[in-house]
Amino acid sequence: MAGNQFGEIFRISTFGESHGKAVGVIIDGCPAGLLIQSDFIQKEMDRRRPGQSAIVTQRKEADEIEILSGVFENRTTGAPISMMLRNVDQHSADYDHIKDKFRPSHADFTYQNKWGLRDHRGGGRSSARETAARVAAGAVAKLFLHQLDIHIHGFVSQVGPIRYEPDLDRFDPAEVEANPVRCPDPETAEKMIELIREVRKDGDTIGGVVTCLVRGCPPGLGEPAFDKLHACLGHAMLSINACKGFEIGSGFGGVSMRGSRHNDVFYKEGDDIRTRSNHSGGVQGGISNGMDIYFRVAFKPVATIVPAQESVDLEGNSVTVTGKGRHDPCVVPRAVPIVEAMTALVLADHVLRHRASRI
Repeated sequence: MAGNQFGEIFRISTFGESHGKAVGVIIDGCPAGLLIQSDFIQKEMDRRRPGQSAIVTQRKEADEIEILSGVFENRTTGAPISMMLRNVDQHSADYDHIKDKFRPSHADFTYQNKWGLRDHRGGGRSSARETAARVAAGAVAKLFLHQLDIHIHGFVSQVGPIRYEPDLDRFDPAEVEANPVRCPDPETAEKMIELIREVRKDGDTIGGVVTCLVRGCPPGLGEPAFDKLHACLGHAMLSINACKGFEIGSGFGGVSMRGSRHNDVFYKEGDDIRTRSNHSGGVQGGISNGMDIYFRVAFKPVATIVPAQESVDLEGNSVTVTGKGRHDPCVVPRAVPIVEAMTALVLADHVLRHRASRI
């Protein structure tokens, strides 16, 4: 199975399945001497872990991180860093009924056709359980970026039709963790929570949007052709389970604007050159321009639902599939730290690539 690596210099490889013994990650290319704060990494894991509130999956995983190599006396050595999280609360029997059936909108059919077999227990490698490894790696990348005063803040800006339009200039990251849905506006958050509860009661699911804001990113990150910074961010986001859309800056809304309004006019503020607007989302010509980077990531409704659905089995016979097991009624509250982690991995990689781009 190819495609389990991400990054060029700050590079990760993830491993493990949803109902296997463990999931984990190997980080290569992390500079030596970085102070590793284990409590910070664990805090990031706790933000993603299942069972953290009544509106997410009730699978109980402590997600306690084990650092196996690459760190000595709390600092990175320059060697590959390996980290692992053991799976302890698998209910594999919950999936016996779909062993030979294809669940609608899951990876069952595509995995079967690509490899000729699949791990039906919780989706195996296709499960969002794999993203725990990404969050662990992203926490290390965040520690690296914090030294450069680059900070990443994600939050839920939409659940179903309920939408929060933030003023990013006045956005307070401290508000995000004040409620289980991770929307910084308390009134909107309560509406989102109520909708998720209603959807869960119906045995159904619903989608949403995570907005991500990067503050402190210097100009110059990104490559001008295939590895444009926003292209790498798009790649990172669209690699996350259930992600179906990505837009940066004005995104699709920009198509209704004239260039005279959409252009970000430059001006000088002290020693810095800035722009009066930021429709570009902090990236121009594929390279960061020093303004805040912001983008939106759309997630579909979770595919596992309780009501019976029509499908087919391995032989093509008509069957009925019903949802069992423990699943998120809405993925976006737990997707916030995953979006942040993937953003950190992209930026850490491009910081190191930028250092090698000039004398």
